[in-house]
Amino acid sequence: MRVSNLLLSIVLLATAQLTQAEILPEAQVGIKIPLTKKPTTRPMTVAHIPLFKRYYIADGGLAPMGGEGEMPYSKSEIHAYDESGKYLQSSRPGYDNRSLYYNPNTAKLETVTYNISSDVGFSPNSGIFSIDLAENGDLKDTSADIFGFNPAFGDSATMPSYNPETNQYYAKQERGNKVWVVETKSREKISEITLDLKAAGAEHHDVSDHFIGFSGVKGQELVLLDVDHKAVLIFDLNGKYVGRSELPKDMKLRSQNHFNGTGYTNDMLFVYHEPEGEFGTYYGFKVLKNN
Repeated sequence: MRVSNLLLSIVLLATAQLTQAEILPEAQVGIKIPLTKKPTTRPMTVAHIPLFKRYYIADGGLAPMGGEGEMPYSKSEIHAYDESGKYLQSSRPGYDNRSLYYNPNTAKLETVTYNISSDVGFSPNSGIFSIDLAENGDLKDTSADIFGFNPAFGDSATMPSYNPETNQYYAKQERGNKVWVVETKSREKISEITLDLKAAGAEHHDVSDHFIGFSGVKGQELVLLDVDHKAVLIFDLNGKYVGRSELPKDMKLRSQNHFNGTGYTNDMLFVYHEPEGEFGTYYGFKVLKNN
């Protein structure tokens, strides 16, 4: 019995070490996308569609107040780049984008807007929308409704990540370590994840305030940018800290990196590096080996 228990302990230890080894100690650059068109507002998140081999970068900013009989459309644009980082074209669907992602279940490019929860009062053009694309993947200025406002998302500025396997969203709440799990069919959060930031050696003011990425890798699902320590923190769906991947220490991350300029798509965490290039550069970092 003691021998069996010893063998079991060795197997479990080896498995744990193997899981830990899947996290790259130093993040590897998978792609660099220099912005060749000035962002209309603030660069927010990045999406990738494999079929078109394109990246889509969404700006986010509040819409001006509309006049009498005029809808308050945001001037924020969405920009398309190819997989070499070359700029292709832009569109203006009229939304204050917070999250942009490709939904394989609907085969659509979708956006979650600012204040989807109506946390700061109801506003038009808030919710989840699909962005229309041409047959070649070009962005159009038109869109369609998917869901309206939903208080289950919590903070007005949250940048939710989408899990296509469960059709759930992970909405990080600001100024803390809470992530709300949301299903659009419910008006209340399904559950709440408490990130063990202490185990990661971080505090809530060190990390991205509104965004946590979903990797799709079992046991390493949640990916969080630690701005102040220039690292990427990995957690499981219970909030348990799993490991970290270091970013290049010569990157000059700024205060805005706490609030925008990130995303997780095509197996990479994207980080906006404003000092590089005329309008800034997005870095796509690989942090997990099996990706």
